[in-house]
Amino acid sequence: MYFGVFFALMILTVITVAVSRLDLGALNTPVALGIAVLKATLVILFFMHVIHSTRLTWVVILSSFLMLAILLVLTFTDYMTRSWAMF
Repeated sequence: MYFGVFFALMILTVITVAVSRLDLGALNTPVALGIAVLKATLVILFFMHVIHSTRLTWVVILSSFLMLAILLVLTFTDYMTRSWAMF
């Protein structure tokens, strides 16, 4: 299983490099972040053994992602409401 996950990560790395050479316009960042999230998910689930962990570990991990999402939303909300961001 570890070799399968490793090869999946290597394929996703090659896809990341290939996508970085394409001009997708405004989609460059979302596509790169999507691939990075998929790679991080594989690492967390398999290499950190979360897939076989207890429910408490799942709660801690999911709550940390929820907190990260809240912080990002609040940061971007503040950033987008600044008057200098329009110029």
